[in-house]
Amino acid sequence: MLRGAAIGTSWQVRFAGSAPAGLRDAIERRFAAIVAEMSQWEPSSVLSRFNRASAGAWVTLPPDFATVIAAALDVAARSDGAFDPTHGRAAALLGFGAEAVTAPPSEAALGEARAAAGWQRLEWDSGARRLRQPGGLWLDLSGIAKGFAVDAIADLLRDHGLPDALVEVGGELAGRGLRPDRQPWWVDLESPPGVDLAPLRVGLHDLAVATSGDYVRGAHTIDPATGRPLARGTVSVSVIHASAMLADAWATALTVAGPPLAERESLAARFVGANETLSPQLSAMIAD
Repeated sequence: MLRGAAIGTSWQVRFAGSAPAGLRDAIERRFAAIVAEMSQWEPSSVLSRFNRASAGAWVTLPPDFATVIAAALDVAARSDGAFDPTHGRAAALLGFGAEAVTAPPSEAALGEARAAAGWQRLEWDSGARRLRQPGGLWLDLSGIAKGFAVDAIADLLRDHGLPDALVEVGGELAGRGLRPDRQPWWVDLESPPGVDLAPLRVGLHDLAVATSGDYVRGAHTIDPATGRPLARGTVSVSVIHASAMLADAWATALTVAGPPLAERESLAARFVGANETLSPQLSAMIAD
């Protein structure tokens, strides 16, 4: 097992077999490349440069960033905007960005941030990997980039001769192949504090799980409809998917939209409310 810190959180990997020479360095370089492209806390990142770009400017994206933005826009469209990566300015004003906030934002400032946001304002040229800044829009990929990092590290391990591995980055996990005992990679879904919930163990065999919840950092999920923190009884949503990146994005979308969206998209998800599981039928999909 290897572990460390990157992209503002902790990571660990478990694998069947021996680690080849230089594996830790390769993992850390991979994380560094993701930060250099998609971190809002890095002023020189591609994302930060896009957010500072003038209205009408086209920004050519590197391949990883292009993969993430294409997936983000697809989930935004399929979720009717429940997942929207363009509310970075509102998140920053509310204290969830790179700069410290010393006072609550004014209603006027939040209104301006909401007016500048909206995934439909983005123009994406997938062939040329170009994204157009419509003016004043701030991307925030925190709802999808961590999941992408999980997939990226799992792919890196495979490329280093370790196809059987469990990757965890900040609580998001992907299990590839099998454990040394030929069992799937078993993980327990976390229960939010104060919620009386039966344990749920999931076997990850070429599957990933991501959870979106406001019980650790407070109410930080932005409701795209209001541009403000989401006011809802859902404490957390966990999604099982073949892609950690998509599990990450859909967990955020389902936190906003609720069980009907999960059913429409045939997603395996667990919804947890303040005192109970909101959607036990979807939990059963995971348990099976």
